[in-house]
Amino acid sequence: MAAAANRQKQFNLTEDLTCPICCDLFTEPVMLGCMHHFCKRCISTYWRGLQTPVSCPQCRQGFTNKQFQTNYLVTAMVEKVRATTSDSYIKNVEKQLKESLEAHRQRREDFLTVIRRDKEKMDNIKRTGSELQARVQGEFQALHALIAEEEASVLEQLRREQEAALEQQQRHLEAVQEAIRQLENTMRFLHEAATCPDHRALAELPQLRAPVEVAPGPDLDLNAFSSRYMMPLQYITWRKMFKSLKPGPAPVTFDLDTAHPSIHVSRDRTMAVDCDDMAPYQPNSKRFLQCVNVLGAQGFQAGRHYWEVGVGSKAKWDLGVALDGVNRQSRVKLSPETGYWTLRLRHGDQYSAGTQPWTRLQVRCCPQRIGVFLDCEARRVSFYNADDMSLLFSFSNGPRGRVLPFFSPCISDANQKPQPIQLLHYPPPGLTD
Repeated sequence: MAAAANRQKQFNLTEDLTCPICCDLFTEPVMLGCMHHFCKRCISTYWRGLQTPVSCPQCRQGFTNKQFQTNYLVTAMVEKVRATTSDSYIKNVEKQLKESLEAHRQRREDFLTVIRRDKEKMDNIKRTGSELQARVQGEFQALHALIAEEEASVLEQLRREQEAALEQQQRHLEAVQEAIRQLENTMRFLHEAATCPDHRALAELPQLRAPVEVAPGPDLDLNAFSSRYMMPLQYITWRKMFKSLKPGPAPVTFDLDTAHPSIHVSRDRTMAVDCDDMAPYQPNSKRFLQCVNVLGAQGFQAGRHYWEVGVGSKAKWDLGVALDGVNRQSRVKLSPETGYWTLRLRHGDQYSAGTQPWTRLQVRCCPQRIGVFLDCEARRVSFYNADDMSLLFSFSNGPRGRVLPFFSPCISDANQKPQPIQLLHYPPPGLTD
């Protein structure tokens, strides 16, 4: 519609700028006193040989002389129309239109591609969401099954104890009832003998049996019976569940043979702190010598594993996992490219993930405990604020092969007292025995 209107407008303008004599666009347009326009050559030729007065070829108005006035505005308009109707101009416009059409067509294809990608992303989100829902449901179903199994076990034990107590009481009840029957029989016989008029029958009385002795009934301690089931069942069940958690908290300990000489490890190998003085050490290929690092004694290459590290209010530390074969004799940057998947803290509140370059993290509150989750099959290493289990960072390009827990208490600043990092074991040793 717009194109048709433009063509009609162009046609009307061309018609208005056409000389009535030569029927072509004006050439040097001039205007007569009657306001009609003609080509200068056309009107001059038309009036040639005519005696005054002369007239307008269009309206026949007469003029006493052959005078006319050049109209520069119309001249400019004619030149513009002539330029816009030239072959070169039309070709150029057609070229621009084709280029614009191609650009719009390409833009449309780009948008269609974006739509396809968005739909693919939506499908991936839906598929991933469904898989995650199934996984979450499976995890909780396993917990429900554990709780249901423990509930059934406790109820079955209660039922057996109750039935045993009732059975003992029933046997005692039946024994007392039998004793009463025997006593009643004896009493009836004695009553008959005492009221018999024939005293000779008394001499013929058989020897009476001694009364039946009944042992005292079972003395069931209801308080003790109740106390066994008034115990903190939720807490006891929670303790037992640790044996079946997958993954359960791994009892990670520090490997003394890997500790840098300036790291002091506690006797139970769950605490490590940096020291000013280097302790004597036996050289070996496992020990870190250039960096204040230490590895865990437990290695993992399959399954899912989780452990927690207490960092307290330390101002700086590094922790995560490292490949078993990392270079321990020289300084290296902690990154997946060098075999480390780590989280770090600097200056008390600057958290970063060990990528190259470092990825700064926005952490709402400083965690006192860090949870490390290693999924060997999915090749994923994730870090959590173990205080509320909020995710801090997750590596999706995790390690291949055997890895070890990695820790660095870092060297404390001169004005700060060294604080340890601690491997937290849940539940404490012996709790699940």
